Amino acid sequence: MRRKTIGVLNGAIAAASYGTNPLFGLPLFAAGIGVNSVLFYRYAFAVLIYGIWIKFFKKSSLKLTQKEFFPIFFLSMLFSFSSLTLFKAFQYIEAGIACTILFIYPVIVAVIMALFFKEKITKTVITAIILTSIGIILLYHGKNGAALNLTGVSIVLLSALLYAVYIVGVKNIKTVKHMKPDKLSFYVMFFGLGIYIYNLKFCTQLQIPESPHLWLFALALAIFPTIISLETITISIKLVGSTTTAILGALEPLTAIFFGVLFFHEALTFRIAAGVALILCGVFLIVLRKTKNAPH
Repeated sequence: MRRKTIGVLNGAIAAASYGTNPLFGLPLFAAGIGVNSVLFYRYAFAVLIYGIWIKFFKKSSLKLTQKEFFPIFFLSMLFSFSSLTLFKAFQYIEAGIACTILFIYPVIVAVIMALFFKEKITKTVITAIILTSIGIILLYHGKNGAALNLTGVSIVLLSALLYAVYIVGVKNIKTVKHMKPDKLSFYVMFFGLGIYIYNLKFCTQLQIPESPHLWLFALALAIFPTIISLETITISIKLVGSTTTAILGALEPLTAIFFGVLFFHEALTFRIAAGVALILCGVFLIVLRKTKNAPH
């Protein structure tokens, strides 16, 4: 039970921290900084801060074997392209809606685990997915009933698929599943950074934030939805499994709601409150279910 409790707690922290992407990313976009530059700073700061933390404070080994290289490189590409596609989607649809649609990834995780890894989808899991999905739909509130941009929706769905495959990979790739979470997280960020270096023509097109508060947003982007989210989701996947961790991701849009009400004075309507209640019910179903039903 202690193992399950720690896993669930880490899954909740991972979801909440990943949900801060728009909070710190949107001000940088509003200042005219492009997606690749924003993500470069996110990953570069994360690699620098986390590398120093592991090497000099935790004093853990970062030695990478040849056998570990390709699985970690594969996972880093999945995670980094998931970030890139999500942030690209912000250019087509509202960030809150994009993060809401992203929540389809727990369903994708459950389907992948059932089809390819023979994981039994219990009635509890199905009920939790239904409750949280309805809750997510209720949280969506488009402007004037306008149709969503199909390009933006497609990009978010691709982001969800990449994120789902990443979650499944961390749990099921033999070389990775026994690796220390901090080492795995560091190399996922390190290799993922390469995508943005390449996209920016080896940093010749990198845009520089022009004010101190923009640098703080970039730093926060590295710490909360990257370092904290990556390490806690890795721990959660290893302790309670891919499907449970993915369903706990329902807390992501709740983070967006919380910050929207707290910092951007968004209205907390009955519909949104009902959506939040359904999501929490779904999450509690997963948290309170018997350990024997948990995926291994």
